[in-house]
Parts: sequence; structure tokens; C-alpha cells
Amino acid sequence: MKIRLALALTALLPLMVACKAQDGTANAVAPAATPAATEAAPAADAAPAPTEQAGEQAPAAEANTPVPAQARLVGPEPVAGTDYIAIDGGQPFQPATGKVEVAEIFGYVCPACARFQPQVSSWKAGLPSDVNFVYVPAVFGGIWDNYARAFYAAETLGVQEKTHDALYAAIHVEQTLKGERGQDSVEDIANFYGKHGVNPKTFSDTMGSFAVAAKVNRAKQFAQRSKISGTPSLIVNGKYLVKGKSYDDMLRIADHLIARERAANTK
Repeated sequence: MKIRLALALTALLPLMVACKAQDGTANAVAPAATPAATEAAPAADAAPAPTEQAGEQAPAAEANTPVPAQARLVGPEPVAGTDYIAIDGGQPFQPATGKVEVAEIFGYVCPACARFQPQVSSWKAGLPSDVNFVYVPAVFGGIWDNYARAFYAAETLGVQEKTHDALYAAIHVEQTLKGERGQDSVEDIANFYGKHGVNPKTFSDTMGSFAVAAKVNRAKQFAQRSKISGTPSLIVNGKYLVKGKSYDDMLRIADHLIARERAANTK
């Protein structure tokens, strides 16, 4: 099932540079009553989708083979301002002693994030044990917020991991959910999770809970502090916003920044 979903998501078209809030801002504060729109972001400002050459993907079975940590560092050392942006006063989203954090700020409704998902899933599977990868849903207003609440409701109910790829597929491949093509209601989203073993009423109640609202607000604040300009965005240890010319380049840069932070932890 996972390989089939990975194949479907890898084949997604059209490719997009990035997904952004309706007004193009990086601080995720589009009014909740207005659905966020998806538009292309300048390659220099956001985490870009692959070019045609860089975007050529290996078959999913090969792409899902983890790469050992020692073999990951390729290419030159990343350059501040070109390959990454240093975040003033940045802190990890979920600090853990002795761990280096990599956070992906993403949106289920974002086609660029759906395209990135199979690649980042394979990449994170090969991260060293002292690297903690976390997903952080973007809160851009409108339907983005409903899906951010869905992410944390699924996490609370213990089904986030097993439904992550399936939810992307439901929106972008199967189109049983509309994402930004329309307004999926809380009931629509809860019914999706109902197909994965969660009582829909329990799920919708959890989406509306205070605990989930608090987590969504925290995710929003993290995106604001990180000054993201679109999704998907990678943040290393809360300190570095990765740029890059393609998804491959983003992950290459992230590997170098992770190595830098791991070395700092051993001093």
C-alpha cells in the first residue's frame, strides 16, 4: 500500500514551486474566513519544486531505500544567504536533549508538498538516531487550518503516521477530498479518518478540542518565527531555513546543516 501511494504521489502533476498564503506572505496569517490560494513562489524565496532535470524520480521502491548517514554528505558546504537563511533566535519546535531537529512545514492541500512527500519520507528514514524529524502543518487560513487541526487530531488519536500519505493521496490523486479545489468540511475530513479506523464523531470532536487548538497555534507561531515563504519548508534545529534549487538540493543542504549541528553537540 505504501509503495502504491508513493508511486501515485511521485507522479503528481502539475509541479509547483511552492504553496503560499493567499497574500503571498510568509507568516501564515491569512484570515480564517478566506480560503488560502495556491500560487507559484519565486525560486529564490521559497523551497522550490524540482526542475525537469532535478525532478526526475527513481521508482518508488528504490526511492524508499534509506541512504546511510556517512554517505549523505555530497557537494560543497552550504553558504548562508544562498543555500539557507539563519533564523535570528531560532529554537527547535520540539527541543530534545542531544537531538538535532529537522522540521518540515507542510500543508496537505499543497501540491508541492504532496510531490515532496515520497522523497522526504525516504530521506528521513535514513537519518541518524540522534536526528529528530517532525512534521509541522502550515496555518495559512481557511482550509489550511482545518487540515492543520486534522493533523493534530490524528496525532492525538494515534493514527497520524499511518494516514499521512493516504491523506495526500485522497486530496491530490483520488480526489475524494477537495483540498483547495473546494471547502472540505470537518465532517468530510472526519469521514476520511473513519475509513482508517477512527470514529468520525470522535475525530471531529478532537479537531475542535482546546488541546488541538493550542497545538495549531504553536505551529503557526513556529512558522512565523522561522519566516517561511512557502511550503514545503525545511528548518534545521530551529536555526536554519533551507533554500536550494530543487528538492534534491534542499535535502543535500539539510544533510550538511544536520552534520554541522551534530558536530556542535559533541563539543
